[in-house]
Amino acid sequence: MKINRLTLVFSWSFLVLFFFLVSGCDKGKEIPEEVLDIDGNIYHTVTIGNQVWLVENFKSTKYNDGTSIPLVTGNTEWINLSTPGYCWYDNDITNRETYGALYNWYAGQTNKLCPTGWHVPSDSEWTTLTDFLGGESTAGGKLKETGTIHWDTPNTGATNESGFTSLPGGFRGAQGVCYNIGYWSQYWTTTSPFESVAYYRQMASDSEGVDNGKGNAIQRLCGLSVRCVMD
Repeated sequence: MKINRLTLVFSWSFLVLFFFLVSGCDKGKEIPEEVLDIDGNIYHTVTIGNQVWLVENFKSTKYNDGTSIPLVTGNTEWINLSTPGYCWYDNDITNRETYGALYNWYAGQTNKLCPTGWHVPSDSEWTTLTDFLGGESTAGGKLKETGTIHWDTPNTGATNESGFTSLPGGFRGAQGVCYNIGYWSQYWTTTSPFESVAYYRQMASDSEGVDNGKGNAIQRLCGLSVRCVMD
């Protein structure tokens, strides 16, 4: 079969265009190994199924536009919040590096808490994660950091085979008191079934499951940990 020069030129041009289009798509999907927040904190990333998560609990004191998030230390002030706020567990900043900050639900609703290109996950995004790991009854073990350096004994079923490295940062309750560091890791979702409460995810030292929080949605003013997921 005879191929003329015009056909060859067209074919070569098409291949070059296809190469650049594919290259551009690949670059758009590039997953960073490290991510910086506005405070300069470094986070690592892990790919689980089709999702990309930050490996560390979030700890920024500012939104990604540089606006400060209110640090709320007093119990009475915390109880009366209906606006964004954060704290360190027991108001002890030494908990910051390992366990991150405890944010109320309102802090994640601005769409500016996580670094640009990342966000606080919805309830359905958490479900996607636990479904990929075999379901809620066993996903907790695959998400939790192994050993008992941070987790209380027995840290049931912990393998961290996902690389998520969930840490037990505890929580700040509706009355402003902090509880259960070492025993619970509790993470916000952005999903709220009705006014004043929201869904969350919870893992415990004596369970390999993940509580989806739907049967007992937690009050929005509680302080929980946050894990960011890639847009």
